[in-house]
Amino acid sequence: MSAAALHDLGVAELAAALRERKVSSVEAAQHFLARAKAHQNLGAYVALNEDATLAQARAADARISAGTAGALEGVPLAHKDIFVTRHFPSTAGSKMLAGYQSPFDATVVTKLAEAGAVTLGKLNCDEFAMGSANENSAISPVRNPWDTDRIPGGSSGGSACAVAARLAPAVTGTDTGGSIRQPASFCGITGIKPTYGRASRYGMIAFASSLDQAGPMARSASDCALLLSAMCGPDPDRDSTSLDVPAEDFSAKLNDSLDGLRIGIPAEFFGEGLSADVRAAVDAALKEYEKLGARLVPITLPRTELSIPVYYIIAPAEASSNLSRFDGVKFGHRAKDYTDLVDMYKKTRAEGFGDEVKRRIMIGTYVLSHGYYDAYYLQAQKIRRMIADDFQNAFQHCDLIAGPVAPTVAWKLGEHGSDPLADYLADIFTLPASLAGLPGMSVPAGFGEGNMPVGLQLIGNYFQESRLLNAAHRFQQATDFHLRRPEGF
Repeated sequence: MSAAALHDLGVAELAAALRERKVSSVEAAQHFLARAKAHQNLGAYVALNEDATLAQARAADARISAGTAGALEGVPLAHKDIFVTRHFPSTAGSKMLAGYQSPFDATVVTKLAEAGAVTLGKLNCDEFAMGSANENSAISPVRNPWDTDRIPGGSSGGSACAVAARLAPAVTGTDTGGSIRQPASFCGITGIKPTYGRASRYGMIAFASSLDQAGPMARSASDCALLLSAMCGPDPDRDSTSLDVPAEDFSAKLNDSLDGLRIGIPAEFFGEGLSADVRAAVDAALKEYEKLGARLVPITLPRTELSIPVYYIIAPAEASSNLSRFDGVKFGHRAKDYTDLVDMYKKTRAEGFGDEVKRRIMIGTYVLSHGYYDAYYLQAQKIRRMIADDFQNAFQHCDLIAGPVAPTVAWKLGEHGSDPLADYLADIFTLPASLAGLPGMSVPAGFGEGNMPVGLQLIGNYFQESRLLNAAHRFQQATDFHLRRPEGF
């Protein structure tokens, strides 16, 4: 097989080529490592370890020869730098963890390795996963391969960029308020956030514990199904929020008919603020679903607008608690010059954290403080429950929900630099499902202004990942948006 053709293969195709010995895992790993080095200007990768990657690839080739290959045997993948890894630095995109090397792997990393995947490296992300543009990384911003003057989305921007630019066949990401779905939309790839608790959070550097969830990002729904099948499963000994739901083969129902599928269309997702180009692409995608046998059903999610203030109270509150561990005592950055313990804390955190992380820590500390907890945090949790109830009321009338992922296509680098609220408002369509803990995904659905990708968001009820993936797969069989690539890659 021609080396040049390797990055044209999806996960399933590459896995088949490896099993059939058309290419070795070592050759595949070397090919993608070379591409990662050749496109460093994108800022997607933050750490490579060629020796560790090739050692894993040689072990995979040996298992293939012995006939003991796993479902992803020899397939090279890359991990968002929010997952800790033994053989690669784990920094969460922050100076606070510069050079940190974990003594263990995150459960998601371990599960994918058990399925045979080979780790290519670590991918850039907004610092501690806080951002919607991947401009908050302390290492470097990430550029969108469709237009390198634009952002790729965040916080899993490095992950989305790597798949879109063919620097990896698939990757891991995390979604707290939309950080898989939004960058997948902006970069024209497929990404899915499973039901909260489906994938273990053990070894994920925490941002907001009641919201953080791991998920796969790839070119197609069928490839995401393969990865998600390996990633999910209970982890009761290491993650108390892990659900006691057995692992599932998410590929099993990919070709089910969509005849009679009821797709809910929330009025709140199509109002003021949605750009005309995104709306046109989403409307065209919904018409394609009607051709495939689905039926569009009008629904309402009345508390959609409240998701922004609710999220930006709950998430910073949890972040302020989770990030209190970074004090310079046990691990991570420590200020060089200080007079006493309190001064060391102050200087360490001032030097180690970026502006957005500091902003969210201060907001979170404020809403949890005496006199404000009941007025802000407690009220936000009550409305969060109501948002979840809105979805359950809607699912009485439909099987899944569809709409835009974001109000616009990817914006220019630095465009929102002096207005963090503009980034927050861009999360309006992804936050409700995150607050409710529901599975959601982004599917390439066309192009908007500047020929930039537009994603269609699909949201399912709890544990309905198979239904989402089936709906996405059937759409991708009828369209070619997921196969298109940015020029030059």
